Amino acid sequence: MPDGSPRNDGAEGRLEARNEEIKEDEKKKIVALLSGGLDSQLAVRMMQDQGFEVSAVAIKTPFCDFDCGRGCGFEIRERADDLNVNLKTVYLGDEYIKMLKSPKYGRGAGFNPCIDCRAMMFRAAKEHMEEIGAEFIISGEVLGQRPMSQHGPALRTIEKESDLRGRIVRPLSAALLPKTDPEREGLIRREDLGMIRGRTRKAQLQMAKEYGIEDPPNAGGGCLLTDPRFGAKTKDLFDHTETPTINDIDLLKMGRHFRLDDRTKLVVGRNEDENHIIQAIALPGDILLEAEDHVGPTSLLRGETSAAHIAFAASVTLRYSDAPRDKTSRTILLTQDGKTEKVTAKAATEDLYEPFRIG
Repeated sequence: MPDGSPRNDGAEGRLEARNEEIKEDEKKKIVALLSGGLDSQLAVRMMQDQGFEVSAVAIKTPFCDFDCGRGCGFEIRERADDLNVNLKTVYLGDEYIKMLKSPKYGRGAGFNPCIDCRAMMFRAAKEHMEEIGAEFIISGEVLGQRPMSQHGPALRTIEKESDLRGRIVRPLSAALLPKTDPEREGLIRREDLGMIRGRTRKAQLQMAKEYGIEDPPNAGGGCLLTDPRFGAKTKDLFDHTETPTINDIDLLKMGRHFRLDDRTKLVVGRNEDENHIIQAIALPGDILLEAEDHVGPTSLLRGETSAAHIAFAASVTLRYSDAPRDKTSRTILLTQDGKTEKVTAKAATEDLYEPFRIG
């Protein structure tokens, strides 16, 4: 038995034996917040082991959309299938952006409003819980694993803000936490709950082996907002835009960003895929720039004073192309609202553009 893990004498056999005793139509329903990571999978397996029918909710936000490739649920539907649970996906869009402008409980080292974010997620899960008549909600949170949102006071705050006091069970650490309503009501037993704390993964990896979870996903924060560089770009956007849009946020995920003045910024693609995406999400009024005769980035100027920065943007675009690093003037194609014209520029030097870079 791994240190800190729940008592588990042969998880597979126990699951079969327990399920033989419980008729399918008598199983109590619960809802799991499923992230696609190992911890939430283990929480589901633990509750299935105890005879519960688990229904999963996955939360998408503009910053964790299952497609960022950073462990935030990239294969979440496959995980749900492996767990044999129904999956409901909930998208938090404009309401999430509104919260991010002024989170009640502040932000972490990046631009991450972890406590407010988790409360929003649990509120969404609560709606599903009430829709299907489930008893309580579970998550894969581990006490002490994340500094902002997974310590005792933060966990209690999240329960309060989501109006779920006593109805959230965190199976991996629940034996170290105060009793919840399901435990007081006899729906779960403390001896079946885990005692895992901290950032070590030893206990979870051992449990994964016992449950037959092959190739368990690596631990990692899936939310882009926890990344310092991305957080800096997000802060800049919110500092200079009254109400950022989903398009603004999609643009944050692309390229190198340069703040040129309070109303305008430049985004320079880093590879061919980003170039195509930047072209696709350009809005009316945006200015696209490309070197005419050299492979290089697609750059985008966005803002009310874009016209005043065309020469600078052209020189930066040329600098990131494969044009020779000399003082020769070269042609840049400038496209706005479907009309293309040519301008000439010399490649900028690093000392000129680095002071404007934000990510």
